[in-house]
Amino acid sequence: MTITTDIVAKLWGLCNLLRDDGVTYNEYVTELTYLLFLKMLEETKRENRLPDNYRWAALAKREGMEQLDYYKSMLLDLGKAKDTLVSAIFTDAQTRLRKPTNLKALTSNIDQLDWFSARDEGLGNLYEGLLEKNASDKKSGAGQYFTPRPLIDAIVRVMQPQPGETVQDPAAGTAGFLVAADRYIKDHTDDLYKLPEAQAFFQRHNAFVGAELVPDTHRLCMMNLLLHGIEGGVENIDTLSPDGEALSKANLILTNPPFGSKKGGGRPTRSDFSVTADTSNKQLAFVEHIVRALKPGGRAAVVVPDNVLFEDNTGRRLRTWLMDLCNLHTILRLPTGIFYAQGVKTNVLFFQRGKTDKANTKAVWVYDMRANMPAFGKTRRLTVADFAEFEVAYGAEPNGSGERQDQGEEGRWRRFSREAIAARSDNLDVAWLRDTEAEAEEALTEPEDIAGAIIGHLKAALEEIEALSEELEPDSVVEEAAAVAEAAE
Repeated sequence: MTITTDIVAKLWGLCNLLRDDGVTYNEYVTELTYLLFLKMLEETKRENRLPDNYRWAALAKREGMEQLDYYKSMLLDLGKAKDTLVSAIFTDAQTRLRKPTNLKALTSNIDQLDWFSARDEGLGNLYEGLLEKNASDKKSGAGQYFTPRPLIDAIVRVMQPQPGETVQDPAAGTAGFLVAADRYIKDHTDDLYKLPEAQAFFQRHNAFVGAELVPDTHRLCMMNLLLHGIEGGVENIDTLSPDGEALSKANLILTNPPFGSKKGGGRPTRSDFSVTADTSNKQLAFVEHIVRALKPGGRAAVVVPDNVLFEDNTGRRLRTWLMDLCNLHTILRLPTGIFYAQGVKTNVLFFQRGKTDKANTKAVWVYDMRANMPAFGKTRRLTVADFAEFEVAYGAEPNGSGERQDQGEEGRWRRFSREAIAARSDNLDVAWLRDTEAEAEEALTEPEDIAGAIIGHLKAALEEIEALSEELEPDSVVEEAAAVAEAAE
């Protein structure tokens, strides 16, 4: 066990102290973020970012109600700090702690951690470990904000982010994609030391941009970026609103947008949207944003649910438009069970924005990583090794232009011409191997995984009903179906 893993386990164990204080798992991680931010600034000798009267030592030495009252005042005032990163993390911050003994337990235990070793292994790794712990705990419900790290790393390796490129995530969550892209670049530039000073500054301050709608998730995102040496870049905005139009154009977009429909059936309010302006389907709208946000020649990798591949009407128009404006060169069909809901079926679309707006897609390569795969879940986690064969098939060129070999009907890697896809009415939900998903799910043994599979299938069915309702407008049908899915959870 590494020091980082040990510290994460100790910090996570402290959550049990707070259960009787009414603190949930997600609230606990947010609470830890406030405290760890203060402690890590002390450890990294960057407390000059804080007002003189609000430092870790001043908080940690206090006792009883005096400490709790001081902490509440600190949170309120730091939300108004002149330092933009400090104010972003503490804006509207409120403690969920009510008992002074619990705050003292947290500050004392945090002080006793092996901070020398944690700094040596990387404070960013420690914080990411906490985020992953929260996401993998089914009770927290945080998995929707956390893309599995092996998947992120595989996507980053084939997309090969480069120094000087603007990298965007319009649905940043806790910044997993941006942090991984930054790590890839640092690994290839001796931690930026091989770059000219101006380019190194760009990497730290301007290379990474994005948006995150949920305020508490945005805090975690900003903290994660800070601990990996990235200064901000992600705004607390709705990408599908006019604010999203102001996001910087990107050379590379890496993202896992939220699934489902906008609350209340709302539509995107972007003036530049033409294809998805009338749909409440968020993932379709995010795909339109991504295409519009890419610079000519820019590339993207985006995680989408199956319905993006086959949905008719708006979905079909979007796919046709996408294949005209971009070279949609690769689709990776992901296995089920790798996200927080067992039955959720997802894919990764890899495409490059064309220099013109017509006929950019000549052929689509599909890698089926779903059929004949193990039952992923609590007892069989996704690993980096699971993507090895896909990465070899994908090739060394980030835009899929390298030499590729169709593996035939018995293999996982097939090429489909643009004409063949047009004959399918631009339906990209292509499968040729025998689907053993049901057999894989029968092998699940953990009650959480089995329940997750059932909920996932219900949610998938609900999405199909919602897609149909957009044409027929029977709101009551959708509401009843949503009630069934919620009851199942």
